[in-house]
Parts: sequence; C-alpha cells; structure tokens
Amino acid sequence: MRTRGFAVRAVALAAAAVGVLTGAWVPAQAAEPTPGQVLAGSWTAPLSTRGRYVVDATGQRFKLVSANWSGAQGTYLGSGDPADPANHANREVSHNLPIGLDRVPLATLLADLHATGINSVRLPFADALVHDTTVVPDAAVAANPQLRGRTPLQVYDAVVTALTADGFAVILNNHTTAYRWCCGLDGNERWNSGQSTEQWIADWVFLAGRYRANKRVVGVDLRNEVRRDTWDDPNWGWGDEHDLYRAYQRAGERILATDPDLLIVMEGINWYGIPNVLFSHGRPQLRPVANLSHTLTASNKLVYSAHFYGFTGPANTGADGGWGATGDPRYRDLSPADLAATVAAESTFVTTEGQHFTAPVWISEFGVGGRGETNQRDIAWFHTFTDILAQRDVDFAYWSAIGWSTDGVPNERFALLSYGPDGGRLGVNDPGDWRTADWRKLLSAPSRTGVVAPAARWNMLDLDFADHDASATVLTGPDWSPGNRKASCPDTERLVALGRSSSRGLCGDLNTPGRAATPPVVVTDERYVTNGDWASGYSKLQCPTNSFAIGYAVHDNAMAALLCAPAARPLPTTGRIVWFDHGDNRPAQGGSTASDWSPGHYKGQCADDEYLAGVAYTWRWSHGGVPDALLCRQL
Repeated sequence: MRTRGFAVRAVALAAAAVGVLTGAWVPAQAAEPTPGQVLAGSWTAPLSTRGRYVVDATGQRFKLVSANWSGAQGTYLGSGDPADPANHANREVSHNLPIGLDRVPLATLLADLHATGINSVRLPFADALVHDTTVVPDAAVAANPQLRGRTPLQVYDAVVTALTADGFAVILNNHTTAYRWCCGLDGNERWNSGQSTEQWIADWVFLAGRYRANKRVVGVDLRNEVRRDTWDDPNWGWGDEHDLYRAYQRAGERILATDPDLLIVMEGINWYGIPNVLFSHGRPQLRPVANLSHTLTASNKLVYSAHFYGFTGPANTGADGGWGATGDPRYRDLSPADLAATVAAESTFVTTEGQHFTAPVWISEFGVGGRGETNQRDIAWFHTFTDILAQRDVDFAYWSAIGWSTDGVPNERFALLSYGPDGGRLGVNDPGDWRTADWRKLLSAPSRTGVVAPAARWNMLDLDFADHDASATVLTGPDWSPGNRKASCPDTERLVALGRSSSRGLCGDLNTPGRAATPPVVVTDERYVTNGDWASGYSKLQCPTNSFAIGYAVHDNAMAALLCAPAARPLPTTGRIVWFDHGDNRPAQGGSTASDWSPGHYKGQCADDEYLAGVAYTWRWSHGGVPDALLCRQL
C-alpha cells in the first residue's frame, strides 16, 4: 500500500510538472484514503438491531468482526511480585492498560489492526480502573510518550478516542472487578464479587456518560464469564443477589437512561456447580434465554454473547489437572456434527427469527494458539469452529488482538498481533502462522449485507419477582398499580399473551395500532365491559372501546389491573374468546409460538392480526384469580 501510494503521488507530481511546462492546468489527484477513512465511511453510528442482525443508523447490516484488545482488566495472576513478568499471564505486564503501548506507537497499532480486517474492538476493563487515580509508569507507555503522566482511565480514554477516530466501533467490556487475570476463583467471579451490584451499575453509568458524545462507542458488554465462586452459583431468574438475569436487566435500563444509543451486550452463565464428578456442574451459556429472555425499554438494543475455546467444554472447566479438572468432553473432543449442535444449543439458537429471545449473538471470545501450536485437536477444532461461524454468519470477537513476543516467539500464542521489545511484529497474516487460512475464511465468508428490513419483534415480560415496566413512557409517570407487581410493553408494542399462574406475558409489535396522544387507562373493574358478557361467571378486566392492552398487574399471581392504550384510530369490536385454563391456546403460527416463554404453565395468546382487549379470571374452584381467558379482537 505504501509503495502504491508513493507511485500515485509520483504520477500526480509528474502530471503537474507537465502542466506547468505546457501552460495547461492539470488537477491534482486526490490522496488515497487511509484504512481508517475507508472504515469510518463504511458505516454510520449508532448501532441497533433488527431481528438477528446488528445494523447501523441507516439500516445497513453491520457485522461485528471484532478482536479483543486486552490488558486494562489486569494481567496479574494474584501472587508474587507484581513487577515480575513471571507472575503475570503469558509473562505480559500490562500495567492495567491495553497491551502494547510500551512497544508500539498507537498509529502503528491501529494500522496493524486495520490490516487484520476487523471493524470493531472489544475493550476489556476492570472496575478498579474507573477509580484508579495513580499515574501510569513511564515505562508502560514508552512507545507513546504523549500518554505519560496519565491515569489508567485517561490512557483508556486515549485508546478509545484513537480507535473510534480511525473508524473502529468500540464495545466496552467489564471483564473484572479488581486488576486480576480471569477466570477462576480469583475474586472476579460475579458482577458483585468484591463490590455491590449498585456500585457495579454506578460504574457502568459513569462510563456510559463519559463516552456518550462519542457515538462510535457503540455498546457495553456488561460482564465477562460469570461463574461460581467458592460458595455460590450464579443463577438466571431466581430474584436473589446471585441472579444474573435480574442484574443485567437493572444495569441495561440504567445505562440506556444515560445513553439510549448503546447496544447492551449480555453474556450467559459461564459456569455453575462444583467441578467434580460427584456434583452437578456445567457451562449453561445462553441456554436459560430460551425460556427467560430480556426486554429492555429500547428493545432494539439487546445483543447476547457467548465464549468458546477448544480446551473447555459444555461441562469441562478447561483445567488440565488437580481440583477443578473433570473428565467431561472438551469442545475439541466433539465431532464436527456434535460441536455444531452444541454451539447452536448454547448460543446461536437466539438468532432464530420471530421468537421472544430473537437477537444477534456475538461470540465475543474464541481463539487458539497460532505459531508453535502442536495440539492437532485444537487445530482441528479451530478449523471446524470457524466453519460454523462462517456458515451461520455469526458476529464474533477473536481473543486476543495484541500481545508481546520474546526472542521472536509470541508470549500469548492466541494473539493476532505480537510485538517484540523493539516493536517488531508477528501477525496472523505474516508468514508462518497456520491460522491465516481460517482467519481469511472468516473474513471472506458470505454474509448478509445491505439494508435489513425491520423485523416483527416479540418480547416477554417477567413478573416473577419484581416489576417489569418496559415502557419508557409509563416509567416517566406515577406508580400505576400501587402494591402490585406490574409490567408494560415497550412503547412500540402491545400485549398479546399471558401465562396462567406464572405472571408472565408476551408483547409484540406486528400490526400494533398507533397510540393516541392521551395517556393509558388503568382498568381495575368491569366498567368497560361492553357488547355483552363474554365470560359469564368470571370477573373481567376490559379495555375501553378503541383501546388495546399494553400492560397488566398482578397480586401474587392473581390479576389486579389491565393497562390500556387509546388507539389513534377506531378499532373493531368483533372478536373471540381464547380459553387457556385447561391447556395452551396459542396460534399455530405467528409470534414466538416456537418457543416457551412460560414453561410449565398454560398460555393464552391472540393471533397476530388481533389485539388483546380483555382478561377473564375467577376465584372459584381454587383458580386463585389467575387469568383463564383472553378477549381477542380483530385489528
């Protein structure tokens, strides 16, 4: 590229000289755009989602082709002298900064990142970085003296600014709490290990506000590899202090209130249980999402993520011996067919269109040793795994982007780019790296491009333990059903289904009428029941004429109120009754019918071309006031 650029400039100069000699004016040839200019011009921030795809502000598909620039999460292993490289992962002392700033100027790092073909960077950090006021050692930024005298957060700022100014999309990743290499029993197991949930959320709100004006900071990856600590497992939906599902929901809403343009990335549970043959244990990843997914006030901002390494497995920690090692198969032990099925079950199923959990999935960590790798099973695994990513058109972030090399040998063999003390580079595209063909396969694989049409969206509401008001409009008003648990759909959606005895609901945006400017109506009695008694002997909550249900409230699991939005146009009053007190009554086709958002409970659901106008329930026969029937009317 440099040679070609020189030749172009030489020709332009020669032509200009001819113009001077002949008296003719010859326009100067435009300078060749830099890789950063090309990348910056290829997409428009902010990013959002349409079905299973990430899209830019113009609706164009933006596939996250990413790498992890690690270091700011800490590399210290937890014992011994922190100044001794032997006590750091891969003998790389990051000084709690993105690795490489001591060896290579930022401009060179950016140019080399462009050459790998990525368009985005996952940038890990520790919560400790947010509060660290110490000045980084000069040696930590030896190749970037302009960064001397700064705190770790200020250096992180500079890296973010440089990346985004050069066209890259940046996703911030809360990797650890303390500066400590991940991921075992290291004090960083959960988002609230070593800190409270409120402090964790406060750190995220601080960073969201700090980078709010920089729209190429496109997302936040809420927490890395949540796993069991010494005594407790994380869970998905239990409502306690170890509930990752609930923590994500709370953090996501607080972050979006600070910067509504950010993608909210949620990784599944990385490990539960005591890793011993005597105890239940495993790596659920995103499996719980199949029955309990998230609904944010901005429902087009959710991305799920998962991690895969050949040396770990569905029930294998990755340990090679001692306590924590198990005899369970590793991912590299699975046949290609079994690996593909496992990856689908643990992650890529969320890309199934038309379900309550439908979202992009970002495989935000995967990797393998490059130069010097001798384990043929790891090499075969990487061939197969990259085939899966390519065939399924999956967004990804390779671990890791940048590392050191010593005496011409990469310290971290996983790194795409390794730099010696003199700045000499060993890269995935340089001769001698066996991964080159697989990496290029990922970059050149057929992918969806162009404008992605808006997709019908379905989202579940969860009242298992707390309110779930997903309407930004409703949240700005007073408590619309005091003393009860309450839920409301995102502002572009309507309520389409309820679970019996589960207090869960389903929202959808397909065919949703526009809303009138008047506020929603809270219905707690039968004053709006019209056109006859449609459920004789049952209590009924019915929306006023020309309005449709957008939310509901329960006491225990009994119906307490219905929230109804006035429509901007008259709505038909013809319809039908959907009973579900003795079994599921959902359409054969349509919104989220291929997935179970209320497992173990009967569900009632209006068709896609109907609106939910009322709910019937009874206290007779031990029914307990839970919903038994829906009034569904034609749209």
